[in-house]
This record gives sequence, C-alpha cells and structure tokens, in this order.
Amino acid sequence: MTPPYAANSAAARDVANVLHPYTDLKSHLDTGPLVIARGKGVRVWDDAGKEYIEAMAGLWCAALGFDNERLVQAAVKQMRELPYYHGFTGRSHTPMIDLAEMLIQRAPVPMSKVFFANSGSEANDSAIKMIWYANNAWGRPQKKKIIGRVRGYHGITIASGSATGQAANHKAFDLPLPGFIHTLCPTYYHEGKEGETEEQFSMRCAEELEKLILAEGPDTVAAMFCEPIMGAGGVVVPPRGYFQAIQPVLKKYDILLVADEVICGFGRTGNYWGTQTYGLEPDILVCAKALSNSFLPISAVMVNQRVFDGLAAKSHEIGTFGHGFTYSGHPVPAAVAIETLKIYDEIDIVGHVREVGAYFQSELRRRFQDHPLVGEVRGIGLIGAVELVEDKAARRNFPPARKVGAKFVKLAEQQGLISRAMVLDSIGFSPPLVITKSEIGEMLDRFGRALDELAVQLRREAIAPVA
Repeated sequence: MTPPYAANSAAARDVANVLHPYTDLKSHLDTGPLVIARGKGVRVWDDAGKEYIEAMAGLWCAALGFDNERLVQAAVKQMRELPYYHGFTGRSHTPMIDLAEMLIQRAPVPMSKVFFANSGSEANDSAIKMIWYANNAWGRPQKKKIIGRVRGYHGITIASGSATGQAANHKAFDLPLPGFIHTLCPTYYHEGKEGETEEQFSMRCAEELEKLILAEGPDTVAAMFCEPIMGAGGVVVPPRGYFQAIQPVLKKYDILLVADEVICGFGRTGNYWGTQTYGLEPDILVCAKALSNSFLPISAVMVNQRVFDGLAAKSHEIGTFGHGFTYSGHPVPAAVAIETLKIYDEIDIVGHVREVGAYFQSELRRRFQDHPLVGEVRGIGLIGAVELVEDKAARRNFPPARKVGAKFVKLAEQQGLISRAMVLDSIGFSPPLVITKSEIGEMLDRFGRALDELAVQLRREAIAPVA
C-alpha cells in the first residue's frame, strides 16, 4: 500500500516518530495524520492549506477559539517576570494565589481550597487520593470504594481511568483497579423502559445506585464521580430529575459527590458550571480545559471545608501532604487562566452561550432529528450529539465492526468539518463558545452534507436501514 503522504513530509515524520493517543497505532502507519498548521477563531487549517470548522473546539476545550492575543501576551509577560516556580513546602507566587481566589469566588457551591494540576486526568486522580486520605483522617480506613458510571469519562491515569466507565480505557490496561465500581448510565434513549417517564427512569437509576451501595457495603463506599453531562461517553444528557434522585442516596450513606466539570465548566451548558444547570451540590469540583482556553495545561481541584479539614488534620499528623506535581500551579499557565477568566466575564460568555446555544440546539434538531440515519439528537447550550443508528424504530445501533462513526468523521473532513465519533457512533459537537449563529449554520451545513454522503455510501454497501 502506498502511503497517502510524501516522503520526508510532516506526516511521514509523524508516522516515523510519534505515538498518538486514542489512535489505531497500526493503521496509523498506513494512513498518517491530519497535520494542523494554524488556527483562528472557530477554524483551523491543515499543512496543505485546507480550512476546517473545528466542531469540537479541539478536545472540548478552546472556548475562545484558536487565537487570542491577550492570552499570548499574558503568557509572555509572566515568562519575563517569573517563568517558573512551585508550590511545594509552603512556597507560592501571585498567579497561583490570584487564580485560586478567582475560582473560589466563582464556585457554584461554597468551596474552601484549590489544588492545581496539569490535566483533567491528574486532577481526578488527585481527587481520588484526597478522598482516600480524608477518610483515613476521619477514621474510616475501609471507606475507599469509588463509584463511576457506565460510559462516564474521568481521565486515563490509573485511578481516573478506573473511575472511567469505558471499555477502551480498560481493555489490555488491566483496569479498573479493585475498589472501582460502576452504576447504570443515565441514557433514557437506550435504558428507559417502555412506558417509563424520564422522572421514573431517574428514580430507577437512584434505586440501582442504592442497591449497588448496599451490595458493596455502605461503610466501604467513599465517593461517586459524575460529569453533569457525560462528554466522551457520547454527550449523555441526564434525564429529568436525575441528580435530584441520586444525591439523597449519596447523602444517606455519607458518600462524597465529585463533580467532574472538565468539559461542562466555564459556560458550556449555558451556566458557568454544569453543576448549576443540573442542581448538583458537590463536595469536590474538578475543572480543566477551558480554564486556560487550553492554551497551556492547567487543571484545578476545589474542595469544601469538610474535605480540607480532613486533609489538614492528616497532613499535620504525618508532617506533610505528600502529593503534588512539579508544575502544580505553574505561574505561566496560571497567568493565562487568570486572563481567560477575565475575558469570560468581560464578554459575558454565559449570556452568549445562552443565546447562540438555543439557536444551535433548535437547528440541530430541526435539521437532523428526522434523518433516516439519526436515532437521537441531544444536548444543551453549546454541547450536543447526533447518534447514528442502523434501525431508527428499534433504536438499534450499527455493529461496531462497521465503524460508521469513523466513516462519518472522514467524510466530514472532506467537507471541511472536524468532528468526533464517540460511543455508539455518537457524533459530538462542542464548538468554541465564541461561535456565531452564522458560523453555527455553516457548521451544520457541512455536517449535513457529510451525513447525506454517509447515507449514500452505506446504501452502496447495502448495509443502510430502509428509509
């Protein structure tokens, strides 16, 4: 097979040297990468000059788009003043202090302290260690199990990957670790029973959760991790009343709630936090991605007073809180994050998302809900998904071996649209939050052309459902 890239090109050098995340590594040797060369606003260009609308904001994260001079200058200024320092053994610096203060002020529920890391995975791993540490401080050394949800995503480090509820993150990695358990995915489209309302389904989810806790032993279960909206699991929007049903169960058995706001935070759902959109009352909140517009890596773990008191007591007994990263609260990413939060306030990012998000959700449903390949259209604000199905009436997905989602992604690229296929051929949308209504229209036009081309391709392969 002749590779679709020239010898000594960037693509060829990539294939020779780079090991890619979330990639079929063997197939990549033949197909090569899509090399992105530059970006501006909601668009990026590859190294051949082809333009794309980035419907996923990279990885759910470039909320302000792919260029912002204020963020560049914030990084340059901090590089000149203090390009690096750490937070170990009580050291500090102004960017870390200021950013922590800004996050506490913006927290959806009262929080006490902020710990900084470099990615959502690291932040969730840190939260798990804090939960174990605090339970030891509280004299509950057996209360350590972590509940995740099927299809949930919390990262790929060993502990956060165990909390994640996706097969691809477990297979061949020997995950999940013991002590990580998973409860029902709250997808009403697939899991709701005939005649069952969304509210009834939510109550059943709560009942299933309580059964799991009782089976494991309430004295052994420490915390539950929840994304307000499941992102990488296919943009699963919680059914009506879901968090109102499960939170009393957690409180009944003194199980901490961790809100994973890595994707939903900073306006994505039409509120500053997804926690506010769905009425969560977390003990710990984790954020990353849009925190710095992802121009530089940084994440944060916010803990309430009770959790902090446990950490403080145990660290005093031991003599130190033996956890942290060389780059925790790095001054340059912290400075960029500070400027990012200022910009969100100045441009009223939440107000903008509410306006254009309503248009996006309406157009997404109007254009695609009745398409013969579409089973469900779902989302809120500027996050959404279109789930492709083989049988619309039966809600039956295509067999995974068909790789229908991957086929769509390639067709979308041909139309100048970068998208992402997730669980059950769910095609995600998470554009930069600064996207305009006209850009949304153009994005959906390109999506529609790719979807129609996919239908033609599937008919040619004689595998499409009868319309």
